[in-house]
Amino acid sequence: MKLYTKSGDKGKTSIIGGRVDKDHLRVEAYGTIDELNSFIGKAVSELDASKFQDIIEDLTAIQHELFDGGGDLANVMKDRHYKLAEEPITVLENRIDLLSEEAPPLKRFILPGGAPAAATLHIARTVARRAERQTVSLMKEIEDVSPVVQKYLNRLSDYLFAAARVVNYRLSIRDIEYIRSGDVFK
Repeated sequence: MKLYTKSGDKGKTSIIGGRVDKDHLRVEAYGTIDELNSFIGKAVSELDASKFQDIIEDLTAIQHELFDGGGDLANVMKDRHYKLAEEPITVLENRIDLLSEEAPPLKRFILPGGAPAAATLHIARTVARRAERQTVSLMKEIEDVSPVVQKYLNRLSDYLFAAARVVNYRLSIRDIEYIRSGDVFK
């Protein structure tokens, strides 16, 4: 099998059940989810399993769930079954709560950064937010889009923030507070 098909050389791409322009909102949304998945893979490669096995396991599961969500957005078949369910959202919420308890309390906005893996998780967080915005735009244009994907991306960005903070904390790297921030977290 060749990696190239030449079928997209005229600006169209195949999705599950059809073809659309490569700049269609649907392609933008699931393409950004693919970009997000790549940054998460990069973060995993930067984590030491002896200190971060729990986060590595979370991120690996998330990568599979992102494939599910991207596939759901790429599916335009009349009789379709969505793969991404509500249960992973609950898992994310539970993990956010645990990670938030581990990191020091937060009062102000912080600068993204710290350890390489934490910085990558912050990048992934912002890409997750963009994917969510694109999914919302798609939902406004096309009514038959699974709302679970948007909800999952919303929760995922919170998870990625919590995970980035814990990575820095476990490595004894202090969060750098935004110097002009007032107390925003109480």
